[in-house]
Amino acid sequence: QVQLQESGPGLVKPSHTLSLTCTVSGGSITTNYYYWSWVRQPPGKGQEWMGAIDYSGSTDYSPSLKSRTSISWDTSKNQFTLRLNFVTPEDTAVYYCAGGNRKLGPYDVWGQGTQVTVSS
Repeated sequence: QVQLQESGPGLVKPSHTLSLTCTVSGGSITTNYYYWSWVRQPPGKGQEWMGAIDYSGSTDYSPSLKSRTSISWDTSKNQFTLRLNFVTPEDTAVYYCAGGNRKLGPYDVWGQGTQVTVSS
């Protein structure tokens, strides 16, 4: 079955760029009609959809994060990557990658999540 694994630094300094990669195994990142999303959950808060890249490589972002967010993919490695620029402590959260036929969920598969802390 499809499995997702996030990777990236757990600590990022304020004003720097957060970069996380999700590796897809057990399936192709170009599977028709599939969306690959990034979702985060700050401490004590609910989940927030950040953006997604679909099976054709098209991207969509949360309006509140669009100016600072980009999602790209490397089909040769079956990976997609989140970049969040100019981070602040408010970007501290557990970051998840997820996949499914609906851009905003519910998702068929989730990564285990990775804690990212923004601090100097």
